[in-house]
Amino acid sequence: MNADLKTLALVLKRTNYGETDRILNLLTPSGKISVLAKGVRKEKSRLASGVEMFSLSELVIHQGKSEFGILTSAKPKEFYQGILSDFARLQTASEIIKSVSRVAEQVNAEEFFSVTVQALRAINKGGNLEIILAWFYLNIAKISGEQINLYNDSEGKPLAADESYAWNVADEALRASSAGKISGPEIKMMRLMLSAELSLVLKVKNTAKMAPELLYIAKSVNQL
Repeated sequence: MNADLKTLALVLKRTNYGETDRILNLLTPSGKISVLAKGVRKEKSRLASGVEMFSLSELVIHQGKSEFGILTSAKPKEFYQGILSDFARLQTASEIIKSVSRVAEQVNAEEFFSVTVQALRAINKGGNLEIILAWFYLNIAKISGEQINLYNDSEGKPLAADESYAWNVADEALRASSAGKISGPEIKMMRLMLSAELSLVLKVKNTAKMAPELLYIAKSVNQL
């Protein structure tokens, strides 16, 4: 007897299939999966509202013998309307969805789901987009096993709060530099990003000035 899977999910990608169906790539707390949503493109489909982009939904998936599970129920739980109201937010959220879809193809980790939901919620509420992206990419790297060293520089010396550092792309480490833009506050912020929920990180004041450099480092670690 085939069991039904009940799960929360984010839609990563929707691909039209046949006359009225769609294949959905989903991110769930258990990883990335693909399902078939039959008849979802029909005008009165009861599944349509639960498989919108930028929404968190409760799904029921019938796992039969076919290549894809069959979506049998889809109820929207959170719809991030604020993302669609602003181009910069939409662009940032789309970048996050594409990035997590790519990395979840290579690494199967439950933590990707929580990190992505936190990022979309923060974008929806209008948080600093560069800080959100920096937090997202640092944590995606950490989950993938690429966490950066925020305690020693490229030569193995302990990082000092009163020293200036630059990001060494080749070594993926900080190196002492009088012209560097990274010092105590930025190092402290990155440590917080790797240990705290995004909602707490966004409460830190006066982060706009450091955000571009933190995002540069976070993307570099992910080879972006």
